[in-house]
Amino acid sequence: MLIDTPATGSTILSIQELSKRYAGGFEALKSVSLDIKAGEIIALLGPNGAGKTTLISTICGLVQPSAGRVLVAGHDITKDYRITRSLIGLVPQELTTDSFETVWNTVSFSRGLFGKAPDPAHIEKVLRSLSLWDKKDNMLRTLSGGMKRRVLIAKALSHEPRVLFLDEPTAGVDVALRKDMWAIVNELRASGVTIILTTHYIEEAEEIADRIGVINHGELILVEEKRTLMAKLGEKLLELELFETLKQVPDSLAGFDLELANEGLTLRYTFKVSQSGDNAIATLLDALRAEGIAFRDLHTSQSSLEEIFVSLLDQTAVESASESAS
Repeated sequence: MLIDTPATGSTILSIQELSKRYAGGFEALKSVSLDIKAGEIIALLGPNGAGKTTLISTICGLVQPSAGRVLVAGHDITKDYRITRSLIGLVPQELTTDSFETVWNTVSFSRGLFGKAPDPAHIEKVLRSLSLWDKKDNMLRTLSGGMKRRVLIAKALSHEPRVLFLDEPTAGVDVALRKDMWAIVNELRASGVTIILTTHYIEEAEEIADRIGVINHGELILVEEKRTLMAKLGEKLLELELFETLKQVPDSLAGFDLELANEGLTLRYTFKVSQSGDNAIATLLDALRAEGIAFRDLHTSQSSLEEIFVSLLDQTAVESASESAS
């Protein structure tokens, strides 16, 4: 059956008020809503137990939602489950493979599970793109952990999905292989595949994602374009190396967030990226000149996505504690 999928830039996955409550009363998902565009990469960040895997498992039909609705290319995951599952590929966290099967057979079998006719040319293309072609006749038990993870990706791509979920795709692999995986993800996106990944590696999201979603305690607390997020919530640090030691910050500079370091030879100025940075720095430099404070050099740095993520979790923890207290 030929299924029309949305063009790049239009919504391919729509999550609407999705909730999951288990029999014991635990809420793994709390009214999560999110629209994902065709051809984008979105990274879902959150601590262990935040609800990332439950969200993916629900969308992929492995967990039954308690409430809400999910549409894939306009098709409901419950009513049109055959269609939606054929549009989705999933790379799970666990290395679940048949140890005594060959790479070629296990990937080909996965294609058949989705009712797709045999297509050796497509399987070859997938294996070559993942640097698995020379391993096609190897039994899975002979492969390294990193190669087994590539096989999981090949299995997920065997039936030509339009949406690919990567649940901790680089967990337990070395840095070199992790960067290879990033390259693979970018190639998939270039071919039109929409990618949703969960990760504990903040630099992974910073490197390849278009948008960042943060999940905590089953709630989607934030979804932003990566650049917008870093501009809105990030901080910049300006460090001024002074010619002479400064014993204390003058009262006239109290309006700036300044601190002394390096035994009074360095002056640090921290400000939000969302503020008018250039104007703020110019105003500070004018104030320093007025005080006769000269500097020999200056350096700037910006907060990383990891620092923003930790700050968001700290903020939500404080808000949750205050709600509980009230």
